[in-house]
Amino acid sequence: MTADTPSPLVPKLRFPEFRSAGDWHFQPLSDIAEPISERVGTREYVPMSVTAGIGLLSQEEKFGRTIAGDSYKNYIRLQTNDFAYNKSATKEYPQGYIARYSGTNEAAVPNSIFACFRPDIAAVIPEYLDHLFHRNHHGRWLRKYITVGARAHGALSVRDDDLMSMPVPLPPVAVSRSEQQKIADCLDSLDDLILAEGQKLDALRQHKQGLTQRLFPQPGETVPRLRFAEFQNAPEWRLESIDEFSQTTTGKRDTQDKVDGGSYPFFIRSQSTERIGTYAYNGEAVLTSGDGVGVGKNFHYINGKFDFHQRVYCIHQFKNHVHGRFFFFYFSEHFGPRVRRVSAKNSVDSVRRSMITDMPVPLPDITEQKAIADCLSVHDSLVDAQVAKLDTLRTHKQGLLQQLFPKLETT
Repeated sequence: MTADTPSPLVPKLRFPEFRSAGDWHFQPLSDIAEPISERVGTREYVPMSVTAGIGLLSQEEKFGRTIAGDSYKNYIRLQTNDFAYNKSATKEYPQGYIARYSGTNEAAVPNSIFACFRPDIAAVIPEYLDHLFHRNHHGRWLRKYITVGARAHGALSVRDDDLMSMPVPLPPVAVSRSEQQKIADCLDSLDDLILAEGQKLDALRQHKQGLTQRLFPQPGETVPRLRFAEFQNAPEWRLESIDEFSQTTTGKRDTQDKVDGGSYPFFIRSQSTERIGTYAYNGEAVLTSGDGVGVGKNFHYINGKFDFHQRVYCIHQFKNHVHGRFFFFYFSEHFGPRVRRVSAKNSVDSVRRSMITDMPVPLPDITEQKAIADCLSVHDSLVDAQVAKLDTLRTHKQGLLQQLFPKLETT
């Protein structure tokens, strides 16, 4: 597959066997699909919902229960390869999301926020159409029909006629199905690879979490369940509160102080890190959110120059018998559960300083701390490398989606 000369009716990338097949054309969706609106009534189908970027999921899978209620009788019935347009705006799909139903059991979606259609498989391959919508082809078309704030019953106000008039790019008739299939197979293979690499990432994270739990003593125990051979006969671990071996402070900055392209990391109440032009501290530290949705969830380790938000706690100036990165691994695993236990509720609005300073931490000899930190750091490196690999594959897919279909010009 190589780059061809750009043309409004020819994709930038085309498989070799189709380069001389002629120009593509646009056809209204109404020519290759028909709207469907059959209600389920009293029949029993699987009630579905949608997650943008992922697709249709059963309500049981997404919400842990069925939420259809009395409105179920008005749900629209779906068969395999039917498409459901969800008229809810998301950041990635501001004009709504179109999902293909790939299940084998008949399903149903709410008529209040979905418009559905069934492709003519003699004219268009469903998987091909599915990838086209992942590219947000429909959003480029529908945005001119959707006015800001135009919602009806919580959904974007989109007429079925405007949806069905959407131009769909198709290869020349003589090779249409074979070229569609080639594109679909290419993108399907990449999706399979992304799925496999995502599962590998999940496995690495689960392995690291399990290893972390075994390398630290459980509550009420004085030694971990997994100990390196050279420390099997070492003394039991001792408990010290955080304020016995470190200092805990908050910053003096606000989020608005961030500087794009700044020279130093700027830690805010988020797992992401901003930049700033000056630094307030130079050394080893562990940081966590003091309030907001990141309480007990966001943790950072750094050894260098940085600044931090006024509602971010910074634990620093570790005494010589404490290894900072060892403490980071223990703290990031155990602080969240401690906060929820101390506050006696599942979600916590803010952290009091004493929740940190009074927290007991089990400590072995500094040599064993370093061995544990080195082991877990290796696993972090594996996770980071897998995340980077997955990001590269997703970026590659986005590039292919942009180049395997002709661009839709809208006014």
